[in-house]
Amino acid sequence: MSLGAVLSGRSPLPQAPLRATSRSSTVDAVWHELRAEAEAALIEEPLYAGIIQATVLDQRSIAQAFAYRLAHRLGDGDLSRLAMRDLCLSAFEADPHASAHAVRDLVAIRERDPTCRRYLDPFLFYKGLAALEAYRVAHWLWHQGRATLALHVQSRISEIFGADIHPAARIGSGVFIDHATGVVIGETAVVADDVSILQSVTLGGNGKESGDRHPKIERGVLLSVGAKVLGNIRVGEGAKVAAAAVVLHDVPAHTTVAGVPARVVSKLARNQEPAQSMDQFFGDGI
Repeated sequence: MSLGAVLSGRSPLPQAPLRATSRSSTVDAVWHELRAEAEAALIEEPLYAGIIQATVLDQRSIAQAFAYRLAHRLGDGDLSRLAMRDLCLSAFEADPHASAHAVRDLVAIRERDPTCRRYLDPFLFYKGLAALEAYRVAHWLWHQGRATLALHVQSRISEIFGADIHPAARIGSGVFIDHATGVVIGETAVVADDVSILQSVTLGGNGKESGDRHPKIERGVLLSVGAKVLGNIRVGEGAKVAAAAVVLHDVPAHTTVAGVPARVVSKLARNQEPAQSMDQFFGDGI
């Protein structure tokens, strides 16, 4: 969805991805393919068959499968796996678009990560996907007025997946969080659809000010390794923030910024899609 839709809190039907995908990405199609991959994996690795059977093949929908998998990884002594599963499933079932958002996140990984050869791998193992879908549960809890449980889920995400995402942050769909380790997304941050976020990215404040104090990331932005975007500033649509850049001011759409502090180092054609291509090249200047 657009940044405006995310800011308003609306939950429209997911937009088409910026670039046409090479496979069907409907909820039913992805669920069918995920189950087929799970059945093949039973033969490939019998030692893991019990987990695959319980997590995917015994579930009736992709929402139930996500809830089961998240609960298995996030449940602990404070909140059992059974209680966490019920919590996650309630969050997914409360939003009629939740399954579509999760599927777009899953497809984003398949399309952008060259190491990903099937849906089953990120579904079972990738920290970025798990952190993002668990954040969506915490976000739902936050807006239900259940801040204590929302913060518990946030804490577990940080402990297990190495990412710290405030439950009040607003994040669209088709978002790819690669590796997840060291990612920090602050309370009033907004991330639109089709954004790619690499490890150690911070969307933070620039001091102790209160209120709306975190970045607004528009559609199709690439935030490269270690990028720090600080303050209530806007990164324009289709922009690229280079590795280790420190961004303190608005970034124009379709530009690359690099350095400390970051400055524009190149302009991008409007048909370039840095979040899709994952191209880390800075460019040769304006």
